Amino acid sequence: MTLSVTPRRLWPAIVWCGGWLAFCFWGGGMLRAQTGNLGQFDRHLLHYGIQVGYTQSKFDLRFSEDDSLRRTLQGVTSYYAPGFHIAVIGDLRLGNWFNLRLLPGVTLVSRNVSYSWEPGYLASHRLAERSRTVESVYGDIPLELKFRAMRWNDFRPYLTAGASYGFDFASLRKNRNQTNQAIIRLEPSDLRYTLGLGFDFFLRYVKFAVELKMSFGLPDIKVEDPDVYIRSFDYLRTRTFLLSFTFEG
Repeated sequence: MTLSVTPRRLWPAIVWCGGWLAFCFWGGGMLRAQTGNLGQFDRHLLHYGIQVGYTQSKFDLRFSEDDSLRRTLQGVTSYYAPGFHIAVIGDLRLGNWFNLRLLPGVTLVSRNVSYSWEPGYLASHRLAERSRTVESVYGDIPLELKFRAMRWNDFRPYLTAGASYGFDFASLRKNRNQTNQAIIRLEPSDLRYTLGLGFDFFLRYVKFAVELKMSFGLPDIKVEDPDVYIRSFDYLRTRTFLLSFTFEG
């Protein structure tokens, strides 16, 4: 597996996080901090919770540079497909503004891959597949740093950034499916960096949060195979959008 992160991919995230941090520090400081429900909640050293969410995942891929393959295939595209996520939360208070969070959980993801064949090749190979679906069941261990803005009554925005290790149990399946066709195999281990934005709501008995997070895979997780459906891309990396809801007590 190889790791590759280009500055161009990171700049939008850096600018976005920088602007949000400035707003949280200076914009929040202009308002009077107030507390309502669970007034002492954020002073606890350690607390726990549960997170459930909806995911949209696809592959970040590059079409093969092989000229012989390009004569039969015009391009390959990956599209977002839905999935499900559940995790438990362990939250450690580091001070007035930061928390360290461990969120071990399970994520069921699905990615669609679409193949655009040359018309001449498709006419002589009518059984050529135009799309494939790759499913994974990840056991995830994310470690994140949470930056909390100033609390306004029962509302507090926050940012998260961190890293996540995932193990894909589905990648251990055999290389052939029930119709004896090659399938897209993936390396079991994946390493990602994550960036998120969330909103805490302090209810009467629990703290409820809505969180939006993007996860970007770093290594190439494609397993080499002579099959044309796999040779059509030079690398595969994961990319996942997560909308989650958390309950902490």
